[in-house]
Amino acid sequence: MARNRFCSVGLDQRCQDSDGEIRRKRGDTRVASLRDTYGEDFAAGYRSDMKFGTLLEREGAESLSELVKRRAK
Repeated sequence: MARNRFCSVGLDQRCQDSDGEIRRKRGDTRVASLRDTYGEDFAAGYRSDMKFGTLLEREGAESLSELVKRRAK
């Protein structure tokens, strides 16, 4: 991820704003891109070309953090 004066790399290589808040993943991010970061088993059973927003709807989740926490259990 490119760094600039408004963004520093934070937890899980996600971008943090200057106030420390981690930006939300865009709804049009593909599951394949998320698998690059979170492993090939992330969102198992879903197509790699599915959009992140659709994944959240189908899983009934509010955020990427929620999905990652569920997976860790």
